[in-house]
Amino acid sequence: MVNMGELFANPRMKNVTMDRVPLNQAERNSSLLKAGDLLFARQSLVLAGAGKCSIFVNDDEEVCFESHVIRCRLNRDLADPDFYFYFFSSSTGRKLIESIVEQGAGASGIRGSDLAELQVPWVDLAIQIRVAAVLRHLDDKIDLNRRINQTLEAMAQAIFKSWFVDFDPVKAKIAAIEQGQDPLRAAMRAISGKTDAELDQMPREHHDQLAATAALFPEAMEESELVEIPKGWAVNTLGSVTNYLSRGISPKYLENGGILVLNQKCIRDFRVDESKGRRHDSTQRKIDGRALELGDVLINSTGVGTLGRVAQVLCLNEPTIVDSHVTVVRASHELNASYLGQYINWKQPNIEAMGEGSTGQTELSRVKLAELLVLTPRENVLKVFDNLISPLNNEISANDRESVKLAKLRDTLLPKLLSGELSVSDVGKLSDTTGAA
Repeated sequence: MVNMGELFANPRMKNVTMDRVPLNQAERNSSLLKAGDLLFARQSLVLAGAGKCSIFVNDDEEVCFESHVIRCRLNRDLADPDFYFYFFSSSTGRKLIESIVEQGAGASGIRGSDLAELQVPWVDLAIQIRVAAVLRHLDDKIDLNRRINQTLEAMAQAIFKSWFVDFDPVKAKIAAIEQGQDPLRAAMRAISGKTDAELDQMPREHHDQLAATAALFPEAMEESELVEIPKGWAVNTLGSVTNYLSRGISPKYLENGGILVLNQKCIRDFRVDESKGRRHDSTQRKIDGRALELGDVLINSTGVGTLGRVAQVLCLNEPTIVDSHVTVVRASHELNASYLGQYINWKQPNIEAMGEGSTGQTELSRVKLAELLVLTPRENVLKVFDNLISPLNNEISANDRESVKLAKLRDTLLPKLLSGELSVSDVGKLSDTTGAA
């Protein structure tokens, strides 16, 4: 063990800022960040918590900083920045930081002098670098999964918007009829994005499948309670096309075991983040009939800035419920989960506007949510849409499951090494199996 201060090349208490300000040369020399600088939040209002550790990785552009963050520049002859970033991100490191957090009026905080006195583990630099490489490789794989999922989500959203917002296949047919052209062929072009020449080059099976899909779209539009919609489609209320629409429970929390509870922090960017969930003691309050199902849509239902955020459950690793600040919406036989998830995601601004109450106490009424108007296409169109979107959602789910496993491995590896439960040779074997350098 060593004092954290013994590893410093240059500690400094400053706050990262994204503003652009003029600096004289003296200020520039002392205030610029360098790749590998560790940044510790001084207060609970900064970087999501007092003592929260981040690492600066990109110095392609000059970035300076000011008060509220402690910058720690480690001596590279003794310490690998990545290794200590992962240490302070681990449960062991976080507990160590918590030991120096001081509670204050309105916010908690840490001091640079206390950080410098922390007793932290030290191992040979070569081992630090080896361990950090494994952990970084796991992070890289998690990030790759995230980027793949973003692409898959964008694909699903693009198809939804084309078919059910812009009505491209229907409008292509209408335009073709007006111009004396083949409406089916026009819809095929609109759906596939291909030219006539490219359509002719398609394998017969794929060509016929595309033609069958195009044939499902009407050749006219009609007025509705929403907007002008494809002829023969309907507009229903959300309550009439769902078989479950309910808030969650007020949980009885416990530290370990129990049932996973998702809260509003778990719902962002149409994704569910289980890592921010808590645990419910089901012996104190039963969850009969409350367990989530794949395809359920979750809607944050309390508070300005949070109310209206939407996510869809594409992966369930264990029995899971939501707390009373989240509403669960489940599609009935008239819709399918693929369509309902995309539709509610598209309607987020409208749902946010449904909030009622004073600032800070805004609530989304379940009754009012049930009155949300929902475009309901014909069943055969919905079935084709589900056949296209379900494989994308399945791949997203598989990537999420892998990322959860990788994150657990990353978060437990370093503490096990430091406790002696895992040897350096074991880390080397893991490095080989994960492909880390």
